Amino acid sequence: MSLRRIVPTVLVMMLATASIRAAEPADDYSPFMKESQAAMTRMMDAMNIDSTGDVDRDFAAMMIPHHQGAIDMALAMLRYGRNEQLKRIAQEIIVEQQQEIDAMRLAVGLPPASPAPAPAPAPTQAPQATGTDGGNAHHHGHMQKEP
Repeated sequence: MSLRRIVPTVLVMMLATASIRAAEPADDYSPFMKESQAAMTRMMDAMNIDSTGDVDRDFAAMMIPHHQGAIDMALAMLRYGRNEQLKRIAQEIIVEQQQEIDAMRLAVGLPPASPAPAPAPAPTQAPQATGTDGGNAHHHGHMQKEP
């Protein structure tokens, strides 16, 4: 993925964040929205890097937090979501994005990250299975996949 493809994605995410902020006051956020907003803020902060002059390392340094943000939002979906199809997509996001994080880390000479923790249930929900992957990583953009 080229930097030309990353920048529009980041801009869309920034606009989505701004529209979420405009739509609801922060004190009215549901736990899901609070967790998702925190994940996006962490992601955007971590993606703001100083260039090393090494395109490969800079790409990985920006994309790893981008993928981690997707994982964090998917974990929140698993905790609070009700739609089983969306929850399966969230599980896929977790698996695939973690695999890509590990691949990027290895590509620039870093060890793979430890697996993401399984999502904890929301306080008012019973624990739900998240699959046998233990909560690895995923790709956004698979909405057209059939279950």
